[in-house]
Amino acid sequence: MKKKSLSRELKFGIIVIGALFLVYFGLNFLKGINIFSSTNSYYARYDEIGGLVVSTPVYVKGYKVGQVDEIVYDFTRETPFTVKISVSKDIRLSKGTVVEMFDDGLMGGKAIRLIIPTGDAVQDVYADGDLVPSHVDAGLLETLAGSLLPKIESFSLEADSLVRSLRLLVEDKSLANTLASAEKAAADLAATSGSLRHLMANDVPQILGKTDVLLNDMSVISGNLKQIDYHGTFSKFDHTLTGLNRTIDQLNSGDGTLGALLNDRQLYIDLTQVANSTDSLLIDLRMHPKRYVHFSLFGRKN
Repeated sequence: MKKKSLSRELKFGIIVIGALFLVYFGLNFLKGINIFSSTNSYYARYDEIGGLVVSTPVYVKGYKVGQVDEIVYDFTRETPFTVKISVSKDIRLSKGTVVEMFDDGLMGGKAIRLIIPTGDAVQDVYADGDLVPSHVDAGLLETLAGSLLPKIESFSLEADSLVRSLRLLVEDKSLANTLASAEKAAADLAATSGSLRHLMANDVPQILGKTDVLLNDMSVISGNLKQIDYHGTFSKFDHTLTGLNRTIDQLNSGDGTLGALLNDRQLYIDLTQVANSTDSLLIDLRMHPKRYVHFSLFGRKN
């Protein structure tokens, strides 16, 4: 008995179902959804979502535990955006958990992380489909902007003040005078440097040469002085001084003719009187020469 083969329509239906399953599995795989694992869904509300999209990962301390499944908006509400997230059933969200939206990288992408409190005292957990409190992290760029903008503004004011001061300094005439004086001083210094170089190149070598000649002459004189008989010279000098001292002693003591004359008081008085008389005689001779000398061609009158 022949086996009945599957009809062409049945084969086609099986192929279509398989293709649809592969497409569904592939799309969920690309979205990061594991269709073979069970998850719980939770909701969070935000004033704004900053570019958050469906299939954005959900992290717990940097570990992916789920993703964003749906974003629903209602602009009539105060918090218009309602975000549905799916989290693995292994993750239990205890009361106090916060669904925080943060910047995922420097390009401005958004992601969700769950901040779950820890401790043995935590007993209650959120059920599937509960609304969980939410929070939006300021982000790195906003934090930097908040801390840097005041500093940049202060720096801008200081820079503006510095520019004004520099402008006043540049426009001041005293600066031009100072620069002119500095230029003149530099020119004088250059001239002095040139003169010093000329001195070092020309005059100093000549001076050093003359100094060498002088030192050589002094060396020769020193050699000649070494050859002099100091003992004989000083002996003669001592003998001369001894004789001179002996003569002076004899004059002071009155020994000898010159000593007796120098020390005789009466002789000094007599000589003084003779000198005075001679001086008077010479004066009278000059005043009355006829008393002492008379010349006549005819003889003396009686």
